[in-house]
Amino acid sequence: MEKEEIEKLTKEYQNIQMQIQNLTFQKMQFNQQKEEYKEAEKELQVSSGRVYLEIGGLIVETTKEKALEDLKDKMESAEMRLGIILKQYNEVNKREQSIRQTLTEEFKGEK
Repeated sequence: MEKEEIEKLTKEYQNIQMQIQNLTFQKMQFNQQKEEYKEAEKELQVSSGRVYLEIGGLIVETTKEKALEDLKDKMESAEMRLGIILKQYNEVNKREQSIRQTLTEEFKGEK
Protein backbone atom coordinates (compact mmCIF):
# COMPACT_ATOMS: atom_id res chain seq x y z
CA MET A 1 0.00 0.00 0.00
CA GLU A 2 1.31 3.45 -0.92
CA LYS A 3 2.16 6.05 1.68
CA GLU A 4 -0.69 8.35 0.55
CA GLU A 5 -3.20 5.52 0.89
CA ILE A 6 -1.98 4.77 4.41
CA GLU A 7 -2.23 8.46 5.36
CA LYS A 8 -5.75 8.64 3.92
CA LEU A 9 -6.76 5.49 5.81
CA THR A 10 -5.21 6.85 9.01
CA LYS A 11 -7.22 10.09 8.70
CA GLU A 12 -10.39 8.11 8.05
CA TYR A 13 -9.62 6.00 11.12
CA GLN A 14 -9.26 9.14 13.24
CA ASN A 15 -12.55 10.52 11.89
CA ILE A 16 -14.30 7.25 12.65
CA GLN A 17 -12.97 7.30 16.21
CA MET A 18 -14.47 10.78 16.63
CA GLN A 19 -17.78 9.51 15.24
CA ILE A 20 -17.71 6.64 17.73
CA GLN A 21 -17.14 9.10 20.58
CA ASN A 22 -20.05 11.27 19.40
CA LEU A 23 -22.36 8.30 18.97
CA THR A 24 -21.38 6.97 22.40
CA PHE A 25 -22.25 10.35 23.93
CA GLN A 26 -25.61 10.42 22.12
CA LYS A 27 -26.30 6.86 23.22
CA MET A 28 -25.69 7.88 26.83
CA GLN A 29 -27.97 10.91 26.47
CA PHE A 30 -30.89 8.90 25.09
CA ASN A 31 -30.46 6.20 27.73
CA GLN A 32 -30.52 8.92 30.38
CA GLN A 33 -33.66 10.44 28.82
CA LYS A 34 -35.37 7.06 28.84
CA GLU A 35 -34.54 6.59 32.52
CA GLU A 36 -35.87 10.07 33.34
CA TYR A 37 -39.11 9.32 31.49
CA LYS A 38 -39.49 6.00 33.33
CA GLU A 39 -38.98 7.75 36.66
CA ALA A 40 -41.44 10.49 35.72
CA GLU A 41 -43.99 7.83 34.73
CA LYS A 42 -43.61 6.09 38.11
CA GLU A 43 -44.12 9.37 39.94
CA LEU A 44 -47.09 10.28 37.77
CA GLN A 45 -48.75 6.91 38.36
CA VAL A 46 -48.83 7.48 42.13
CA SER A 47 -49.63 11.21 42.04
CA SER A 48 -53.05 12.40 43.05
CA GLY A 49 -52.86 16.17 42.67
CA ARG A 50 -52.84 18.50 39.72
CA VAL A 51 -50.70 17.55 36.73
CA TYR A 52 -48.84 20.02 34.54
CA LEU A 53 -47.21 19.54 31.17
CA GLU A 54 -44.57 21.65 29.45
CA ILE A 55 -45.56 22.52 25.90
CA GLY A 56 -43.36 24.77 23.82
CA GLY A 57 -41.95 26.63 26.79
CA LEU A 58 -45.33 26.95 28.49
CA ILE A 59 -46.54 24.96 31.47
CA VAL A 60 -50.20 24.02 31.25
CA GLU A 61 -52.49 22.01 33.46
CA THR A 62 -53.54 18.68 31.97
CA THR A 63 -55.06 15.38 32.92
CA LYS A 64 -53.05 12.52 34.32
CA GLU A 65 -53.97 10.43 31.25
CA LYS A 66 -52.74 13.10 28.83
CA ALA A 67 -49.49 13.43 30.76
CA LEU A 68 -49.00 9.65 30.70
CA GLU A 69 -49.70 9.61 26.96
CA ASP A 70 -47.17 12.41 26.44
CA LEU A 71 -44.55 10.50 28.44
CA LYS A 72 -45.26 7.36 26.43
CA ASP A 73 -44.76 9.31 23.18
CA LYS A 74 -41.50 10.78 24.45
CA MET A 75 -40.30 7.35 25.55
CA GLU A 76 -41.08 5.86 22.14
CA SER A 77 -39.26 8.71 20.43
CA ALA A 78 -36.20 8.26 22.63
CA GLU A 79 -36.22 4.50 22.00
CA MET A 80 -36.49 5.06 18.25
CA ARG A 81 -33.60 7.54 18.28
CA LEU A 82 -31.57 5.18 20.43
CA GLY A 83 -32.20 2.39 17.93
CA ILE A 84 -30.95 4.59 15.10
CA ILE A 85 -27.87 5.60 17.10
CA LEU A 86 -27.11 1.95 17.95
CA LYS A 87 -27.38 0.96 14.30
CA GLN A 88 -25.02 3.78 13.28
CA TYR A 89 -22.67 2.91 16.12
CA ASN A 90 -22.47 -0.73 15.04
CA GLU A 91 -21.83 0.19 11.41
CA VAL A 92 -19.12 2.72 12.29
CA ASN A 93 -17.58 0.29 14.78
CA LYS A 94 -17.31 -2.41 12.10
CA ARG A 95 -15.62 0.06 9.76
CA GLU A 96 -13.23 1.10 12.54
CA GLN A 97 -12.25 -2.51 13.19
CA SER A 98 -11.69 -3.14 9.49
CA ILE A 99 -9.46 -0.08 9.08
CA ARG A 100 -7.58 -0.89 12.28
CA GLN A 101 -6.87 -4.39 11.02
CA THR A 102 -5.70 -3.07 7.63
CA LEU A 103 -3.42 -0.49 9.22
CA THR A 104 -2.02 -3.03 11.69
CA GLU A 105 -1.19 -5.39 8.86
CA GLU A 106 0.42 -2.60 6.86
CA PHE A 107 2.59 -1.47 9.76
CA LYS A 108 3.62 -5.03 10.54
CA GLY A 109 4.64 -5.46 6.90
CA GLU A 110 6.88 -2.39 6.99
CA LYS A 111 9.16 -3.82 9.69
